[in-house]
Amino acid sequence: MHKHIILLAVFAVTACQPASESTPEPAATVEEQAPAAAVEEDRLAAVLDAQPEEMKARFAYRNPKETIEFFGIEPGMTVVEGLPGRGWYTKLLLPYLGGEGHLIGANYAMDMWPNFSFATEEFLATQSTWTTDWPAGAEEWRGDDGATVAAFNFGAMPESMGGTADVVFLARVLHNTARFESIRPFLVELLTDCYTVLKPGGVLGVVQHHARDNMSDDFADGSHGYLKKGFVIAAAEAAGFEFVGESDVNANPKDQPSEDDIVWRLPPSLGTSAENPELRAELEAVGESNRMTLRFRKPE
Repeated sequence: MHKHIILLAVFAVTACQPASESTPEPAATVEEQAPAAAVEEDRLAAVLDAQPEEMKARFAYRNPKETIEFFGIEPGMTVVEGLPGRGWYTKLLLPYLGGEGHLIGANYAMDMWPNFSFATEEFLATQSTWTTDWPAGAEEWRGDDGATVAAFNFGAMPESMGGTADVVFLARVLHNTARFESIRPFLVELLTDCYTVLKPGGVLGVVQHHARDNMSDDFADGSHGYLKKGFVIAAAEAAGFEFVGESDVNANPKDQPSEDDIVWRLPPSLGTSAENPELRAELEAVGESNRMTLRFRKPE
């Protein structure tokens, strides 16, 4: 009883005190938060609607709206995009993040590229200047209110980038690092950089070609493009991440590979059916690969 009286007295005195500059603002109500969320959703919708029809044709398989929202990417954030390539997601993220945002492209380690059969001397020369060439090219996609850009190679991330990112987004990136892991721990180094670049509480978002659990480990070692979900989760947790949850937004049950299949048989590559129109039509009917969509968190 005495405790209750004392607490009431404290509340009464506090209520009578004038507000000072150090007095924290009250938390926003659900009603106050709703307009901000609606603005962000409208911004993303506008960005998606502005894309050319060729890009929109792939929305059914890449599901950019649902994927971006599942990973909690919002305007003004700093986002690391793994292996941005020709900029499919980059062209969405730059205008969506806006002028207050920052997009960092992250490429494979330079020492990893020579392991690919297509890595000619000319190709390797282009990769050696990628960290300056890619930002320069991305400037053309920024528009009037796009995010600023930077870049690094996994395994050689500048110390100044540590603890700066809100989200690391890896879309179909991990299989090649796993594939060459016996040569050098490329996967471990990549995930270590992802952990280091993120702020405490930051998100690691993974979209990856998904191998069925009943398939052999030899098939799911990355050389066919596919990885098992348990393998990805274990690798991320070994790097220090907490597994938060998954979404089936990028799942495609029509993709049922055999042990002899590679993911690049499917659209958009269609790498095995150039001389076989019937097979090509069959693979186009399957669509793009079955993909896991996993969200991890760096502990605070």
